Order: sequence, then C-alpha cells, then structure tokens
Amino acid sequence: MPPLRLDIKRKLTSRSDRVKSVDLHPTEPWMLVSLYSGTVVVWNHETQMMVKTFEICDLPVRVAIFVARKHWVIAGADDMQIRVFNYNTLERAHIFEAHSDYIRCITVHPTQPYILTSSDDMLIKLWDWDRKWTCSQVFEGHTHYVMQIVINPKDNNQFASASLDRTIKVWQLGSKTANFTLEGHEKGVNCIDYYNGGDKPYLISGADDRLVKIWDYQNKTCVQTLEGHAQNVTCVCFHPELPIILTGSEDGTVRIWHSNTYRLENTLNYGMERVWCVCGQSGSNSVALGYDEGSIIIKLGREEPAMSMDSSGKVMWARHSEVQQANLKAMGDTEIKDGERLLLGVKDMGSCEIYPQTIQHSPNGRFVVVCGDGEYIIYTAMALRNKSFGSALDFVWAHDSSQYGIREGNSMVKIFKNFKEKKAFKPDFGAEGIFGGFLLGVRSNSGLAFYDWENAGLIRRIEIQPKHIFWSDSGELVCIATDESFFVLRYLAEKVTAAQESKEQITEDGIEEAFEVLGEVQEVVKTGLWVGDCFIYTSSVNRLNYYVGGEIITIAHMDRTMYLLGYIPKDDRLYLGDKELNIISYSLLLSVLEYQTAVMRKDFSTADKVLPTIPKEQRTRVAHFLEKQGFRQQALAVSTDSEHKFELALQLGELKIAYQLALEAESEHKWKQLAELATTKCQFSLAQECLHHAQDYGGLLLLATASGNADMVGKLAEGADRDGKTNVAFLTYFLQGRLDKCLDLLIKTDRLPEAAFLARTYLPSQVSRVVKLWKESLSNVNQKAADALADPSQYSNLFPGLQQALLAEHYLKETHVRVRPAAEYPLITPNEDRDVLEESAGFVAKQELSESKVSARIYPIPVLEPVPAQKSDEEKQSTVLPVEPEKNLEPTDVLKPEILNSTAAEAANPEGAEEPQEDLGAAAIDEVNFNF
Repeated sequence: MPPLRLDIKRKLTSRSDRVKSVDLHPTEPWMLVSLYSGTVVVWNHETQMMVKTFEICDLPVRVAIFVARKHWVIAGADDMQIRVFNYNTLERAHIFEAHSDYIRCITVHPTQPYILTSSDDMLIKLWDWDRKWTCSQVFEGHTHYVMQIVINPKDNNQFASASLDRTIKVWQLGSKTANFTLEGHEKGVNCIDYYNGGDKPYLISGADDRLVKIWDYQNKTCVQTLEGHAQNVTCVCFHPELPIILTGSEDGTVRIWHSNTYRLENTLNYGMERVWCVCGQSGSNSVALGYDEGSIIIKLGREEPAMSMDSSGKVMWARHSEVQQANLKAMGDTEIKDGERLLLGVKDMGSCEIYPQTIQHSPNGRFVVVCGDGEYIIYTAMALRNKSFGSALDFVWAHDSSQYGIREGNSMVKIFKNFKEKKAFKPDFGAEGIFGGFLLGVRSNSGLAFYDWENAGLIRRIEIQPKHIFWSDSGELVCIATDESFFVLRYLAEKVTAAQESKEQITEDGIEEAFEVLGEVQEVVKTGLWVGDCFIYTSSVNRLNYYVGGEIITIAHMDRTMYLLGYIPKDDRLYLGDKELNIISYSLLLSVLEYQTAVMRKDFSTADKVLPTIPKEQRTRVAHFLEKQGFRQQALAVSTDSEHKFELALQLGELKIAYQLALEAESEHKWKQLAELATTKCQFSLAQECLHHAQDYGGLLLLATASGNADMVGKLAEGADRDGKTNVAFLTYFLQGRLDKCLDLLIKTDRLPEAAFLARTYLPSQVSRVVKLWKESLSNVNQKAADALADPSQYSNLFPGLQQALLAEHYLKETHVRVRPAAEYPLITPNEDRDVLEESAGFVAKQELSESKVSARIYPIPVLEPVPAQKSDEEKQSTVLPVEPEKNLEPTDVLKPEILNSTAAEAANPEGAEEPQEDLGAAAIDEVNFNF
C-alpha cells in the first residue's frame, strides 16, 4: 500500500519552560499548556498570541485540562493540590488537596460531573464537582506511580490506567477492583490511549522499554508492537480523525504510524529536545505537542471533508475508510429551515481500499473518484464498483466527464479519455498542482498555465498562484482564487479558435486575448460554484456570498466553516457540509439568479420574462442589483420598498412618483427632499406645497424671498404666526413692512424690551403703550427698575425729536401704498441715501400748500436707523431713565450717557433674576435682529 502522503504544516511554535501537558479547547482556537515552572498558559493558535496565564505555584504543574461546559481550567501540581479556574474571569473557583504525592493525570468524564485523578501515591480517585468536590471512589491496585488514565470513548463507565509497575489496568466506575490487567511491557508504562473508531476494540501504550504496543482489550492480547524510538516513549495517541498513530519520546521525535498497516509514515523532529505530551482533537486535523523547550501545533492533511454531491442531490462522503451516501430527494416535502442540520437517511456504500482524503463526482454524476494515499480509484456512483485506478498526487475531471487528468510527481501530467491514457506531457515550468474544468490548469512556481484537453496545447500562461479554480457551466466564466483574493475572468473561446487557426497572436505565454478580466475581489474563497453567471462561494470569514456583475450579495453569516456541495435549481436551495459531515441548506431563488444573469448579459427581454416569477419579497434585492448596475429606471419599476423607490424617483427626477410616495409616507424628511428637487427643477408651486407638508417655514421663507413671491410671503407670515414659528413670522411681517404685526408679535411673546425698542425706532406712536406694559411686567420683578422707565407721554423732554419721528411714521404710513414690482428697482432710492425726517417735513409742507394729497411713489422700505443720522449728543439719549445705585432720580434729572448701559442692563435683569439670554445692546437694535 502506498504512503499516506499527509501534508504536515506547523501552525504554532511557542518557546517556554518544559511543557508537561497540552490540551486543545473543543470550540475556541486555544491550546492549554502546563509548565514545569508552575505556570499554566493559554495560547491562541490562530493569532499566535498568548491570551491567558495562571500562576499556579512554585512546583511543577504536570497536568492541566479544559472543561469547556463549565468554562474551567483544572490543574494538578506537585503540591498535591487540584485547582479549578474560570478561564473567562481568571478567578479561582475551587482548590483542594487530592492526593498524598505528585498528581500525574486528570481526565474529565464526557457527560457526568466527574474528574478522575491519578498520582504517585499509586491511587486513582473519582471526584464529583456537583457534590462540592467530594471524593466518590478510590481505585487501588497499582504498585507504582499511576502515570495516565483514559476513559473509553465507547463505554464512558470504563477507563484504563498506565503505571510504572509495568501494567495497564482496565476499570469500571463503581467497582473497587480492576476488570483485568494487561502485561507485556518490560519497563514502566508511561502513556495509553483508546482507539476512537467503532471497528476495533484497541488500546495503545508506550513505555520506558522504548516500545509502543497495540492491545485488543476484548481478547486481552497484544496485537502489534511498534519499534523505532531510541529512548523512553512518553506519549501515545490514536488520531481521532485520521488513520494514524502519533507517538512521542525522550529521543526528541514524534513518529507517525498508519493505524491500519502500522507502517511508519513519518518522523518529525523539531529540535526542541524531549517530547512529553501529545493531544489530538475530535473534528480537527490539529495536533498539539509539548517539549522540553516549548510547544508546537501541527496540522495534518486536509481540513475539508471528503464529501461530494451530484446534480440530482445524492451526497457521498467518507467516514474514515467507509463510504456512505444520502439522498436529498428522500426528504420529500419536509420543511427545510435555512442553516439547520438536515436529518438524512444514510446508506452504507462499502469500504474503500484506500483512506479517502477527497471524493469528487464527475460532472454528469455517473462516476465518483476517491483520492488518498497517493492513489485514485474511480467508482460507479450507483454501486461503488471499481471502474479504474492508478497512482496520482492530484486528480481532476474535465467538463465533459469523459476526460480526466492526473498529476504524477512534480513534472508529469497525464490526460485520460474513457479511462484510457490519451496524452502525457511535461509542463515547461513543472506541475505543483492541477485544476479541472473547461481547460486543464497547471500550477507551477512561475504561475498558472491553461492547456487544451484535446491536444494539451498551451492556451494561456498567467502570473498568478491559484488555490482554487472554478468554471461556470457554459465555460465562459472562470474564477481564480488565491490566498488573498479572487479574480473573475471571461474566457473568449472564439478568439482562441481564431488565433489557433491563423497561428497569429500566439506568444510563448499563449494567446493573449484568451481571457478578459472582469473583476477582482479582496476576499479569500474557501469553496465555490457557479449558477449561471453568479459565482457562489464561502469566504474565510464564514460568509456565504454570491458575486454577480461586480457586486457581492451576502446570503448568510455562518457560525462555523462550511463547504459548498452544490445547488439544486428545482429546490431553489444551496447545500453545504461541515467537517463533521453535517449537511445544511440555504434558500437561493433560481429566478433571482436567472434575472441577474440576464441583466448582466443586457438581455432585458429574458429578464422581463423571468421577473414575474420572482416573489415580491425578493424584488427589492433585485432592484438594488439593477441600481448598482446603473439601470435605475428598471430598478424603480421593480422595487417594492417605498424607501428605495422614493430614493430612485429622486435620482431620476420623477417628481410625480416621488410626490405620490411622499403622500403615502407622510414623512417630513421626504417632503423636504422632494421640495429641494422641485426647486432645482423650477417647480416652485410643488416645492411650496412640499415645504408646507414638511412645515419647513425656513425653507418656505427662502423660496418666497428668492422667487419674489409677495403673496407667498403674506401667507407664510400668517401661517408662521398661527403655528407659533415666531422667528419666521416676525421676519416675514418685517419684510412686508407690517410693523404693527411685528410689534404685536413681540408683545404677545412677552419680549417687551425689544417691543419698546422697535416702537421707539419705527412706531413712536406706540411707545407709550409698550412702555406701560413693560413697566407692569418689570414691576413684578424689580419695582425700582420699573420706575426708571420713562413714558414719552409724561416726559416728552426726554424724547427730543419725538414729534418729527411721529410725523415720519405718519408719512411712511401714508406713502406705503403698494408693493413695487422688481422692474422699478433702479428707480428706488436706497435706504442709506434717504433722510425720512426731511422727506416727511417736505411732505407736510406740500400738504399745507395743497388741498389734495399728492401720492408719492416711494418704496416702503423700513428705516434701518433708529434716529436721524445727524443728531446732537442730547438727541441720541435713550428712552430709559437711569437709576444710580443709592438714590432715585426724578424724571426731570439729566440723563447721563455713561450710565445708560448699566441702567438698561439692570432693567432687563434686576437683582435676583436670571441672566438675559441675549445682549440687548445698541448693535442688536441697529440690526433689528429679534431672535425668539
């Protein structure tokens, strides 16, 4: 039988003190090591980082194990203590003295709340953690140190022990004496392990006599002795997944033996001195090793399961050397939920002559090839009858099932047709791997070369190092996956044919125009397949995606590594398997994939035919795809999501559709978006309606003023006043020159100081009324400040120029006859060039000379200066009567400008009142900036 040819890769090397035990966590990427120095360390073998450390004691810790279901690490040390830690919190959960001598081994019962411990005191003890760690049983019988104990995986109530008294004993829980003793080693036995498979009742042991023995514990006989180690054998292990035995020795080597033939397959020497411990893990190809100088994790063989599915739904897999089959059709109408394990009936197909590392159905499903041990065997898929076989490092099918290729060594590739050798050739740059499909791919150190199946002619050489190659059914598209990303290429068969016929454009690298690169995606593909023009794949971060037209759509996020098996169109379902040979499924509508394929080919007539078959809940996903491809109009027609449709309508400028959607949604945000679009399209009436729906008074004000719509300003003023939008209401009234409304608004909102200043500036006839209200309001807070306010009706001498201001107010009211059109703007005198007091004086003089009024066509722009430009210092005094700190002033006292500001501040913010929100200084008055 040929060798196994297992790939062995080192995943982690950690240097440390002498390692006495190693353990692998069943679900986390953690390795637990206990050290002779008294420390326990947890390493993450994926990130190569130390993640947790437990300082146990100053003496050696000979054993530490995970108890995953309790989140514990349990350690046994030479101080005879057992310590229990929570590995999440790093807190110590329990400590107790277990033995009267060094603790050599701890093993955990797989289902019960028990641990078994063994010691140099020659005893084995059973501890129950649910009963506060009471010792439930003591097993006596060994006459020397008990080095290791292992629970039988087929019978959890049975366990075996190895001792330096040269014996192996098998015990039963509940029984005080051993069931039987196995003798045969000439020196002390250091280590034992049970065989995990169901076909052999075997135990393995290693001893100081440098021998490894295989025992049949039912017949109580030694069936094989493995010789080769040059020093004491310290650890042995039946690998839980692969047909191998691992043995470690003080000679510094780990030996790998075939568990069926017992032939030595490999010897590993990593130069880290003596080997002390080895640990395999169920469901994994990883093995942890402990040495004098540290620990190592190696990966043996492929992680991918030997599993394949044909197009009809028959799944075939290998469990060790046994081949089994399940038929998805047999599930009938059973409801399948996405991501849940399928309960399938399993049929045994028979045993395989080689250990299967891969299984592949031929494209038509009639044949299945099993590869392993450097050989391949082609069977009929129905009955597993041997059709052909041979030696090969790699085997690949061509697209038509009648041809296949094999790789013999690193330089020879052979092509077979109808099970007969057709062509053998040596690729120019060697052959490190081959790939099947429409072309035969050969990987070498220099890159990838594609060859024609018919004559092995070179089609194209590409400088890329592929890990996987996936061809579409049509042979038009191909995905080349590397360790970092994947490329999607189009194979241009017609250009290849033309070049071959003309013998032109063919270089030493083949036909340059053979492929067209469509895209590169920075994701690592684990497994993949094509459905139409859609490439479906599982990624290195456990996502199930598909790629079409440059876009990636995620189907599912998975909690573990899954491997694609195939897609069954009539079920609209995708099937995947995992390392434990479980099969799960996800829904993926063929109609959606067909539609997207038709769109990619710009075949919209086909796309329109497929569209009615797509369920409504999937239409939005399709619409998003169309949008990303630039087909927004079609996306708008297809989408069923109102949000998406509204966004598309805006992008396309479809005002009517967007308006209807906004009406249905009654969303303020949508109305604002639509108003913005309507404005850019000069649809001002629609913009106005949208802004009204959105109650966006600021937007309405901008629209009204920018468009010069006086009626709109008037309506906005009334609406804003009614809805309490006082800032907008004030500004719109002010723009219209409706100063009385501005004043009423200030009074209504209790902004009496601002009302007084507004009245003094623009409506002097109203000053007395406002001052009276101001005094009444202020008296409730500070009577002294209220008394300091002067009313012009009582103290006219403090308001010089008041009569002229009243005259100007009357003049402006009389001359404010209409709103002037924009066309007359050049005829209007700017505010800064006018003197309203002079104009009003002239107006009165004219009235005295004439019986009839002369209608002056003057644009009613409010005067922005509170008083005439040329004034004496006395005229610039305020209407506020100041109060000095220690005495009241009479109304006839002279107002001092230097105390004006302090008096106004006291009036606005009397003692004990809150600070004013705004500074009511002269600058604010000049700007007429009344913010509410």
